[in-house]
Amino acid sequence: MLSRVADSLFWMSTYLERAEHTARLLDVNLGLMLDENEAVAERRWFRVLAALGYVPSLMWKNDAYDLAQRLSFDMENRSSIYACLVAARENARQVREQISTEQWQRLNQLFHQATRMERRPHTAMQQSDFLASVIEGIHLFQGVTDSTMSHGEGWQFIRLGRYLERGAATARLLKVYYEDFWSGSKVERSLFQADSVVDSNEYLECIGLLRSCTAFEAWFRVYSTDISYEQILDFLLLDEEFPHAIRYSVDSVEAALREIAAKAPGRIADPMLRAAGSLRASLQFADIDELLKTNIADFLQRVLDQCRGVHDLTYQLYIHYSVQTALAN
Repeated sequence: MLSRVADSLFWMSTYLERAEHTARLLDVNLGLMLDENEAVAERRWFRVLAALGYVPSLMWKNDAYDLAQRLSFDMENRSSIYACLVAARENARQVREQISTEQWQRLNQLFHQATRMERRPHTAMQQSDFLASVIEGIHLFQGVTDSTMSHGEGWQFIRLGRYLERGAATARLLKVYYEDFWSGSKVERSLFQADSVVDSNEYLECIGLLRSCTAFEAWFRVYSTDISYEQILDFLLLDEEFPHAIRYSVDSVEAALREIAAKAPGRIADPMLRAAGSLRASLQFADIDELLKTNIADFLQRVLDQCRGVHDLTYQLYIHYSVQTALAN
């Protein structure tokens, strides 16, 4: 596959996953505002900003709807929802011949919906409807992609972009929550002991975390209604069956890379596959009880660093490889 095509498919998928993640965080946290005081609101929205990556132009100004508006439509912020949709559509346009008509129609429709919303003032209810429409539209695009596109090399690059972005986003979100709620003195008071249950003041925040990872119903099907820190981390970090768990994302990344490498056997893929395999093994053989004895923030940071390493090696091998390398293969 041409590197230009692989690049566009990868980034189309990455930007859509980023837009969906941002929309979900905003939707969940705007909903939680129905039950909070000013201090809790400030702490909560600082977590949102940290999870999405601090942007100099974005600051908490004691107005959640203004912040949500800027995270949704500010084109100066390349990670805003609208900026991601614009970038995803442009990447799809560049490889229009590689994707199905249904994919293009779904993405084009989502882009125009967002454009109409971006050009007019709107109420808090309209903002909520916009976020829900983005989430639904991207889910529909992913479903159409899986059902109308041949599952060849191009589809694998789409899968790679989606799950690299998702795994990193979930790791970053868990790291922010761990550092805000569960580190330091709370560990010393053994709140992370087996079956330790969250107190009433933090119950709502844990519900918000689960909903931010689309894990609310899935988590309660596995565990009881008594939420514990240990179980939340175990599920979102190490579960191999839940699509938004970090381990599931990493497993999907490695599987996609192995399929891509199998279709381009002339290129030297060993460093990339070793990096992906090392990341997968660090989660496959991890034990939550052992992890709780360490600084989980450091473990999550290593996951983020390894995701970046896999991304860089993949780009070096399949996107930005030298002319000499291409001719040799």
